[in-house]
Amino acid sequence: MIDSASVRHVHILGICGTAMGAFAGLLKALGFQVTGSDSHPYPPMSTQLERQGIPVFNGYSPTNLEPRPDLVVIGNVIRQDNPEAVEVLAKGIPYTSMPAALAELCIRDQHSLVVAGTHGKTTTSALLAWCLHHAGYNPGFLIGGELINFGRNFGVGKPGFFVVEGDEYDTAFFDKGPKFLHYRPRSAIITSVEFDHADIYTDIRHVKSSFKQFLELVPPDGRIIACTDYEHLESLLIYAKTKPITYALRAESDYSGFIEETGPEGMRFVITRGGGGPIANLHTPLYGKHNLLNVIAVTLLLRELGLSVETIQGGLATFKGVKRRQEVFAEINGITLIDDFAHHPTAVQVTIDAVRARYPGRRLWAVFEPRSNTTRRRVFQERFNHVFGGADKVLIADVYKADDLPEEERFSPRELADTINACGGDARALSSVDEIIDTLFKESQPGDVILIMSNGGFGGLYKKLPAALSVKADSSEGR
Repeated sequence: MIDSASVRHVHILGICGTAMGAFAGLLKALGFQVTGSDSHPYPPMSTQLERQGIPVFNGYSPTNLEPRPDLVVIGNVIRQDNPEAVEVLAKGIPYTSMPAALAELCIRDQHSLVVAGTHGKTTTSALLAWCLHHAGYNPGFLIGGELINFGRNFGVGKPGFFVVEGDEYDTAFFDKGPKFLHYRPRSAIITSVEFDHADIYTDIRHVKSSFKQFLELVPPDGRIIACTDYEHLESLLIYAKTKPITYALRAESDYSGFIEETGPEGMRFVITRGGGGPIANLHTPLYGKHNLLNVIAVTLLLRELGLSVETIQGGLATFKGVKRRQEVFAEINGITLIDDFAHHPTAVQVTIDAVRARYPGRRLWAVFEPRSNTTRRRVFQERFNHVFGGADKVLIADVYKADDLPEEERFSPRELADTINACGGDARALSSVDEIIDTLFKESQPGDVILIMSNGGFGGLYKKLPAALSVKADSSEGR
């Protein structure tokens, strides 16, 4: 337990991670003195922290703990043998994890709205926070992606509601439980349950055990909104202490929905009750069936909280999205470049399908980097064979940090490309970012859509590719 009344100076180890940097900004906005350490601080988080007046030490050292902070928050990237962590333990400085500190220092006794699930939790929690803000509630929030409406991924808000993205990843070296068990959920959305995080979880039963614990945290007078399109999630709902409200694309759930129209401005869709009549006809600037599910979840929870359909529609219509979620980041000579965080097979497939629906009739390139701790492994080798069918051309990068894994455990881009081609597709495994850029430079044409999917920096592709295509466009104009 943190004695919050005695905490003034908080020092954060691993401060440049997306969630840790956001948490640092949140603490600073609440009036705490905040410092931090990281190994080779890097933009954009290092520059964001600098703009907020938060000092960041380059590298880890016992001297970074001078003057002695009141509390040290240790990120889950920090190992027990980290020199700064060793010093914290040796000197008896109070320490905790980010999730525990968030609960004690920020959420406290507020109505905690936690969005959990294998897929969609960033977009869903961002949409929930924005709709509440648009309705005048001004919630606090901490989310794993930058909300374009706010230009940041955290907000202090005013007492009442606090929206948090609930991650099932482990908490810290001294707490191997999932992060979302700390967030005191009074209301919860669970979007999905599938196997992921192969570096943390052994199998789907292990994953389900974490979500079971999460469900059991929601009190009897709380609310659970759960997507039953996922059998592993549906089977867990018996452990809820309150009656869950279910939603899905199929009619067997409490609520379902369907897309009426997709156009340049987004989707028009209908939510129905139990396969019966409509309860809402709404519009969102988002695309794809996966985003339809995200919007249904938010709509159902907000109705439970007392918001009218008309008020909810105002939030949906003005939501600008989240960075790196189907984000158009460049338009060059008629070629559209889109960035998405997709890395799990399910996410890759629904993202390709959504972009296809958004740009009908245009040639679609899918450029994929196996980068997450799960996709770098062979866990999903077979499943990936079936997810790229919506793309006209597929380029698969080499496995990120491939040498860190034994070859027999490592995902094979070449094998994936060969399988896609054997089934009539057009795929290539390319060993470097330069090869990918060279291929797109030579073969892309005006009207093409290039969808880039990675949960990291992709070797600078996001800057290098627009620069190369701009050179191509300039040379074409000069002819």
